[in-house]
Amino acid sequence: METKEKAVWITGANSGIGRSITHHFSKNNVNCIASARRKEVLNKMRSEYVEFENKIIVSPLDVSNIDEVSEATLKILKNYDVDCVINNAGITTFTPTEEDSMDNIYSIIQTNLIGSIAIIKNILPHFKKRGGGTIINILSVAATTIFKDSSIYSASKAGLMAYSNVLREEVRKYNIKVINVLPGATRTPIWSSEMLTDNASKMMSPEDIAKIIYDVYAIDTDLVAEEIVLRPIGGDL
Repeated sequence: METKEKAVWITGANSGIGRSITHHFSKNNVNCIASARRKEVLNKMRSEYVEFENKIIVSPLDVSNIDEVSEATLKILKNYDVDCVINNAGITTFTPTEEDSMDNIYSIIQTNLIGSIAIIKNILPHFKKRGGGTIINILSVAATTIFKDSSIYSASKAGLMAYSNVLREEVRKYNIKVINVLPGATRTPIWSSEMLTDNASKMMSPEDIAKIIYDVYAIDTDLVAEEIVLRPIGGDL
């Protein structure tokens, strides 16, 4: 029987924390299946890492489309032995609750919560069959801390956190690790240019977060860091 190469599947790999994760993992000789909605942006991201681009496999995907998630999972598993999924894809708006449109609410919940759940649901049978695997969810301190103008984003991240906490207890017996990472303010395009200009020096770098996530992934023991909270040393903005 042909042995497939191992790979890590990263959603939202085109920018911010996902981009840095893809870079850092590939630099450490890990095959990275990089997913995001726009193929041209993924190809540009891949071409920027000339030295490691042979470790990056572009796999366009809109995680909010559950049919696309199922199709992408089948295609990926046909060619690779995925041992870790990193749910990083996410969107938000900074809008007061009373001004949130239902379209925005649906889009954020569908991407941040339903999309991640769809990835998990589709990869679980594979993890069970292979005797283990790792699910890493890039959440946010907004899942546990109140930030005004972020009610739906907070709800989506808190929902995924609650889902994953229950899931963890159900899949321990299959040697599946479920890890929630809750970063605070990070220098990524999720913020407005004005916010970045005024506060970038107080934010964490996505590269530093990627290093920590790689270290957690690479630990070859029977322990699991179930929840990791990362904040700028100066605290929340």
